[in-house]
Amino acid sequence: MNNMNEQNARKKIIKAAKEYCRNYLKKSPAIFPHSRINYAGRIFDEAEIANLIDASLDFWLTAGRYALKFEKEMAEFLGVKYCSFVNSGSSANLLAFMTLTMPELGERRIKRGDEVITTAVCFPTTVSPILQYGAVPVFVDVALPSYNMDCAKMAKALTSKTKAVMLAHTMGNPFKIAEVKRFCKKHNLWLIEDNCDALGSEYRYGGKWKKTGTFGDIGTSSFYPPHHITTGEGGAVYTNDPELARIAESLRDWGRDCWCPPGKDGTCNNRFSRKYGRLPYGYDHKYVYSRLGYNLKATDMQAAIGCAQLKKLPSFIKARRRNWKSLKAGLFGLKGKILLPEPENDSRPSWFGFLMTVQKDAGFTRADIVSHLESKGIQTRMLFAGNILKHPCFDELTVSGRGYRVAGSLACTDEILERTFWVGVYPGITDAAIRYIVKIIKDFVKAGEY
Repeated sequence: MNNMNEQNARKKIIKAAKEYCRNYLKKSPAIFPHSRINYAGRIFDEAEIANLIDASLDFWLTAGRYALKFEKEMAEFLGVKYCSFVNSGSSANLLAFMTLTMPELGERRIKRGDEVITTAVCFPTTVSPILQYGAVPVFVDVALPSYNMDCAKMAKALTSKTKAVMLAHTMGNPFKIAEVKRFCKKHNLWLIEDNCDALGSEYRYGGKWKKTGTFGDIGTSSFYPPHHITTGEGGAVYTNDPELARIAESLRDWGRDCWCPPGKDGTCNNRFSRKYGRLPYGYDHKYVYSRLGYNLKATDMQAAIGCAQLKKLPSFIKARRRNWKSLKAGLFGLKGKILLPEPENDSRPSWFGFLMTVQKDAGFTRADIVSHLESKGIQTRMLFAGNILKHPCFDELTVSGRGYRVAGSLACTDEILERTFWVGVYPGITDAAIRYIVKIIKDFVKAGEY
């Protein structure tokens, strides 16, 4: 009887929350010209609210039933065997990288002083784990108009110390996976895919389409509100390698040796009957730490939102592709003024945004056009760090001449730093808003009053 009453009470609370969402909470998409056209935003309805309330009523304040469900469904969407939910995409990058530094990986483990090939056109936390651990990022230039690493220059970055390649699929545009995989296989390198801006992007490899993030040894996602789906703060690490999955989960959960799910004891059936290292025989397996780890877990309430968002993801991807395609078609004809983006061959991007680079002889600067767009209610963004080496966080390393290496010129990277910006393509941007963005940009270019 009490259980029935509890279930009925829960249903009433969730029903009321849904009604509140429908009547007061759900936000309308940006509708020109009455709303600012943001570069990104949350798209949600009563399904997310219902899940969130349901999880909160459990009052299980760490990872629980929804986290396990989200990990399973995320792995199924990507087509991988293992997925670990974490508290941010930055934590996901940290966890993925640190997984490859563990002693049980033998000679392949990344050690301090080893080198990792990457790009300086990045979000900082693609590079931060490399430096924080004491490995050496080796920066390679990118190519325009894909904004991904110039694979022809990878060989210049290779030395006897190279152990891995860690790259992002820039703004959802898959990098040249076939070339990067060949390079990694030839030189026995780990491949870490930062998939934080590319959830749902696909690449054709070996005649088959697969989701990005699943081609390397380990991949990462971010679920921060501007991304393809959101859990508020949140991220994921995923792999098909059982050993890497086991290490990643241990590092995420304080470095523990125990693999019991949340709230469970004795899964191994040897909780008090084994010898670990120099610990006394029978020491509680729940409190055996085989690695120096972290606490990077996310909460069940975050996962509950993610479970609802995953159901919407296919429609989100479709909308992002449609908006990107409409911007590309609408802005055709700006040659010599603005360089428009191009997808990599054999790719189906799930776009994060629409990149544009002001040409050298355009007659106006990035600052000119960005200021104009912002004044017209169109939000813009830079391509993240542009060139991370030019930021204050690298000043000390640059002065000392230690900690990183540059392979060749970063000419295109610096061009992006100076002249690239982007506008949004997220599902909340309507067709009318896309037409407005196109009009404002084309009118500005044609007016010639800079």
